[in-house]
Amino acid sequence: MKIHPVEFEVFKNLFLSIAEEMGVTLCRTGFSPNIKERLDYSCAVYDERGETIAQGDHMPVHLGAMPLSVRAAIDAFPMERGDIVMLNDPFHGGTHLPDITLVSPVFLGRERVPAFYAANRAHHSDVGGMSPGSMPVAREIYQEGLILPPVRLARRGQINRDVLDIVLANVRTPDEREGDLSAQIAANRVAEMRLTDTVARYGRKRTEAYARALQDYTARVLGAAIGEIPDGQYEFEDALDDDGFGSGRVRIRAVVTIAGGRATVDFTGSAPQVEGSVNANYAMTLSACLYAFRCLVGDDVLYNAGVARPLTVIAPEGTIVNALKPAAVAGGNVETSQRITDVVLGALGRALPDRMPAASQGTMNNVTLGGTDPRTGRRFAYYETMGGGMGGRKGLRGLSGVHTHMSNTRNTPVEAIEHYLPVRVRQYALRKNSGGAGAFSGGDGLIREYEILTDTSVTLLTERRIGQPYGVQGGLPGASGKNTLIRDGREEVLPGKIEMRLRPGDRLRVETPGGGGYGKLATRNLQLTTKDDV
Repeated sequence: MKIHPVEFEVFKNLFLSIAEEMGVTLCRTGFSPNIKERLDYSCAVYDERGETIAQGDHMPVHLGAMPLSVRAAIDAFPMERGDIVMLNDPFHGGTHLPDITLVSPVFLGRERVPAFYAANRAHHSDVGGMSPGSMPVAREIYQEGLILPPVRLARRGQINRDVLDIVLANVRTPDEREGDLSAQIAANRVAEMRLTDTVARYGRKRTEAYARALQDYTARVLGAAIGEIPDGQYEFEDALDDDGFGSGRVRIRAVVTIAGGRATVDFTGSAPQVEGSVNANYAMTLSACLYAFRCLVGDDVLYNAGVARPLTVIAPEGTIVNALKPAAVAGGNVETSQRITDVVLGALGRALPDRMPAASQGTMNNVTLGGTDPRTGRRFAYYETMGGGMGGRKGLRGLSGVHTHMSNTRNTPVEAIEHYLPVRVRQYALRKNSGGAGAFSGGDGLIREYEILTDTSVTLLTERRIGQPYGVQGGLPGASGKNTLIRDGREEVLPGKIEMRLRPGDRLRVETPGGGGYGKLATRNLQLTTKDDV
C-alpha cells in the first residue's frame, strides 16, 4: 500500500490524540492528588504484536518500560473481548510496585485475536508494604508492597471482584485505590472506542499500514540521528550517593558504541546490585536509554517501537542496572533511572559536546507521608516528587524548579497539599543560586518546607545529596540537595534516604539540587561584551 504524506500526518495525529485523550480521561476521573494534580501516569496504544504505535507526552520512565508489561500480559494467557489485565511486577516489565499497569485488548468485529492493545500505567499512592506510600527504604521487594503478576482485573467485561478485593485488602487507602483503578479502566475504554472508530472510518488495512509506517519512520529518523554521530566508543560514569544502608557510592558506567547508524550501550563495569532500594531492573535501564537517544531527534516524530530498533542495551544481570529478584527497586525507578540518563547523556556528550547539556538535578526528590487525618479519622498516604534545576545548554541557561528527564510530572500545588493532608506548607520557593555557574548557568532548585499537623510517617528517597549534577564545557556543578528536620527550634540535616516518625509542630525542609552549568563563565562575559560593543 502506498503511504501518502498527508494521510501519514493525519494518522500520526490520530494515534497521538488517542493516547492523549486517555491521559485526559485518567486525570479528570482519578481520585488521588498524585493522579489529578501531579499527572503521574502514562498512556499508549500498541499494535497486534504489542509494539508501541503512539504514546502520550507523559512519563518517560513509564513509557519506555511499558511495552515489556504489555508483552508480559500477552504471554500470560489469551485475552478475550472485555478483559483487562493488571500487573505491577518489576520483573515482568514493571517499574516499581506503586506503578500499576492495565492492559486491554481491542477487538474488531467478530475476530478472536486482538487487533490492538491499549495500556496505561499510574502511580498509586499506596500499595501496601512496610511504610505508608509504598516507597520504603527497603532491603527486598517483599517489603515494598503487594506484587501483582499479570492477573485479570476484568473478564469479558465484568470486574473480577475477587482480584480487586485482594488488592484493596492490602492497601491503606482502599477507596482512593479503587477510584484510581476505575479511572485507569475508563482511560483504556476510551482508547478502545477511538481505535474502533478509526478503523470504521479508514478501514483496518489502511489503519494498520499507517501504524507500521509510523514505526518505520521513527526508526529511520533515529537511525539517521545516530548516523550523524562520529563512529567510535564513548565512555562515561557517575554514581549514586548510596543505597540507604551504608553502601557508599554506587557506580554506574556506560560505554556507548556508535557504528553505521546503530548504537550499543554497554553497562558492563557498573556496580553489583545493592541491599537498598535503588536497584534498577532491565525495563528501567532500557527506558532511560531509549529516552536519551530520543532526545537526539529534533524532528516531530512519535515515540514508538521504532526508537528501539537502532539501539542495543547490554545490562549484565545482577548489577545495579539489571537487578534480579528479590532486589528492592522502589528507588531504582525514580532515582537510578535519572542517574542512568545522566551517564548515557554524558557519554553522548563525549561525541557531541556542543549538543549535550549539563546534568540536571538527577533526582525526583521522593517524599511520602502517611498517617491518620484527625479531620476525618481516615488513613492517608501521600506521595510526591519535586522539581529542581535543569542543566545549562549551549545558548540557554537551565530552567528552574522543573521536573527533568525521566520525570515529567507537575509540582503539586500548595493548595492541593493542604486540602488533602493534615500538613501546612510553610515555604515554597526557588532555591536561589543553586544552579551551577557557567556561560549558561544551570537552573535553580526548589525549597519546600512542610509543617506536620498530626503524627506522621515520612519516607525520603532522594539523591544528589552528596554528589552534584555535573557541569560541562567548563561549567560548574549544580549545588547538592539538602533535607532538614526542624524540631523544637533546632535543625538536623537528614540523610538522603530515611524513614522517620514526625509529630505535630515538626517541620521538614527539602531543598532540591540545581542543574550543572554549561561553558566557562568567562566565555559568557566575553560574548556579552562583544555583543554590546557591536
